[in-house]
Amino acid sequence: MADPKGFLTHDRELPARRPIDVRIGDWREVYQDFSQDKLTKQAARCMDCGIPFCHNGCPLGNLIPEWNDLVYRTDWREAIERLHATNNFPEFTGRLCPAPCEAACVLGINSDPVAIKRVEVEIIDRAFDEGWVTPQPALVKTGKKVAVVGSGPAGLAAAQQLTRAGHDVVVFERADRIGGLLRYGIPEFKMEKRHIERRLDQMRAEGTEFRTGVNVGVDITAAQLRAEFDAVVLAGGATQWRDLSITGRELGGVYQAMEYLPLSNKVQEGDLDESPISAKGKHVVVIGGGDTGADCIGTAIRQGAASVTQLEIMPQPPAVRAGNQPWPTFPILFKMESAHEELEDGGGARVYAVSTTEFVGDESGNIRALRLVEVEGPQNGFKPIPGTEREIPAELVTLSMGFLGPEKGALLEDLAVDGFYDARGNVARDKSYMSKVEGVFVAGDMGRGQSLIVWAIAEGRAAASGVDRFLSGETSLPYPILPTARPLV
Repeated sequence: MADPKGFLTHDRELPARRPIDVRIGDWREVYQDFSQDKLTKQAARCMDCGIPFCHNGCPLGNLIPEWNDLVYRTDWREAIERLHATNNFPEFTGRLCPAPCEAACVLGINSDPVAIKRVEVEIIDRAFDEGWVTPQPALVKTGKKVAVVGSGPAGLAAAQQLTRAGHDVVVFERADRIGGLLRYGIPEFKMEKRHIERRLDQMRAEGTEFRTGVNVGVDITAAQLRAEFDAVVLAGGATQWRDLSITGRELGGVYQAMEYLPLSNKVQEGDLDESPISAKGKHVVVIGGGDTGADCIGTAIRQGAASVTQLEIMPQPPAVRAGNQPWPTFPILFKMESAHEELEDGGGARVYAVSTTEFVGDESGNIRALRLVEVEGPQNGFKPIPGTEREIPAELVTLSMGFLGPEKGALLEDLAVDGFYDARGNVARDKSYMSKVEGVFVAGDMGRGQSLIVWAIAEGRAAASGVDRFLSGETSLPYPILPTARPLV
């Protein structure tokens, strides 16, 4: 413990966000620089607990007290070594993870937790700036070939681990660029895509091969894939989105979030001059109160929406831990993300405990309004409250209501055997992450269901360990001990 009084003498502090009127005029990340002096004070707040519950909160088992101490001592080179020991992509998690580690921080019992995410992202950004993130090619090649289907965080983590173990790895991605939802789901203002590119440069130099524009199951069959490769890792995510089947769903102007957001990212990539689904000058309604909904809010505001309203069927969460969500569990709290600040600054609103009952169209078949009703809480089955019905203007609606599991397309249909799916509709796997099909492994949301980026990386690393053992009889790859309420069979 570098500073025994650090948690007593320093308050939690995060970098300031750029002024709203400035940041909504561009697509760059919203946070300003954070000085080294402020960062070392934040690292000093870590108490190096005898039982570091932050380890349990993090599926990756990140060595948080160790690299907090190293940052306090300004030993940045060793800090990135300890960070990379458990996490392939801290530049992603440090920006995008909701930080269950911070929710489990012992300081959180009666104070604000350590700013773990900020320390993490500063370590990796400095490491890239200093040239410390270099390729780590395998010293010995095994001659075994592995296909990884899907290039989100789970697929990339599995691919990097397996490449470093000496296998010849090919990552297949049906989109035109690598990254999965990191590329085409996360807006630029939350994570600039240069962070993906510099990591891909490292992976290519290590020997990982990437093939884009390949829809596995269609362009290459499951049988061909299994014949060409010694093992296959399915990491395609849980991309089957939840829909809202109400009157007017067929109207123009009602889109899934993952139909809306990728087009905005393509504009930032330079593929399009403007998005064919634009919020410019329109009254926008975002249905869904999670992170994807916030992404839609920030995107619509930057596109010049006339107004933005976010709807959520759940009641507004509390600002502090509820009694049924005690430390160190991950609490559901009221959050004020950058997009929410921008929403309120522009006169928009987050409306809780309401349910959409109808999309109302105009004479041209496009949406013009949305009808909603207030509802009782989940304990009462979201029962409508009579007399609370109302109509609000809506010319563009995005559905941000989560995902139901993996797409049951040609690839999974060709692989499906008895017991291939679990009770939740995800691909079943054993403790080595292998499915019911010999040599076919599953990592990330495709096997776990919709989850967090930190879980995806942890599962990618764990699946890589299983693949390496399957191919080589033993493995030196780490196998994260994943804290889960849904243990693998």
